Amino acid sequence: MRPHRSVSQHLRRTVPGLAAAVLALGALSACGDDSENADDPATSPAAESSPTEETTTADATTPAATETAGTEDTTDRAAGDQIASPFFVGRTPQGQRLYRELITEASLDGAVTALMDGPTDPDYRTLVPTDSLAGASFDGVGKKGTFTVELADGSWTDRPGDMTAAQARLAVQQLVWTLQTVQEGDSYDPTQRTAAPVDFVVDGERVDYLGVPSGATARPELRILASVNIIGGVDAPVSGRGFEVTGMASSFEANVPWRLVTAGGAVVVRSNATAEGWMGGLYPWTAPIDLSGVAPGEYTLIASTDDPSGGEGGGPTEDSKAITVE
Repeated sequence: MRPHRSVSQHLRRTVPGLAAAVLALGALSACGDDSENADDPATSPAAESSPTEETTTADATTPAATETAGTEDTTDRAAGDQIASPFFVGRTPQGQRLYRELITEASLDGAVTALMDGPTDPDYRTLVPTDSLAGASFDGVGKKGTFTVELADGSWTDRPGDMTAAQARLAVQQLVWTLQTVQEGDSYDPTQRTAAPVDFVVDGERVDYLGVPSGATARPELRILASVNIIGGVDAPVSGRGFEVTGMASSFEANVPWRLVTAGGAVVVRSNATAEGWMGGLYPWTAPIDLSGVAPGEYTLIASTDDPSGGEGGGPTEDSKAITVE
């Protein structure tokens, strides 16, 4: 595994809202295999992009659905004014889900390029075809605005022959979630996004992308995002007494177990973080990692969801990052 690209070292905190316990319990108990279409999070017709599907209405009580109020036209913003979180595909017990990475000094164009270039974490992959997109812009305010993505050429309006319909929908969700979570400033809040639809254009005309129509909207986070994600604090070698990592999770009773292991799999540090909530969505969590007594070297940090079923539901979802201790 390789560390992320440059990452903001802290996340802003927000007070989570109350949500339906039924959604959380359903997400925690879901099971499936790791095949390409296992519990495909984008198989419903609405996933292909219904302009009338209002994600902020369906998920209004979840942190990631909190709309970034007052979002302006970002077309001409300087790249250094923004942080982007490109979303990539990874395997979970529930099938293919999206994990985010972070890049600083970003722009909408840079976020799109990052999707085509692929992830830094080898556990992830991208389904967005290389050289298929030319750039992106935003016009309007908040969810009343529109993201516009320029295709490289008209050949990308149709789905390639080696791509399944499920893969095409998931690639579009990568793009939608990535654009909606680009933020201004020097700190990143994973609970914020601008829930505006995404149009695809060629020479100014609205078209499909990979066979998915313009007006694409984000699928609900519990259906499309991994249940745990390490986001901040892992972008550079660490030393001294310890360091702090941050992430998002939807885990039983807000418990987020984590462990630091050697290349051989031996656990050197183990503890638990507590997320800010667990019902109905993903919530921020922070874990201080105590390195006292840990020798310099290469390690892997693994965070997971709690699994009260003992593996009966397919086991916990995990995310891991390479850590260098100096």
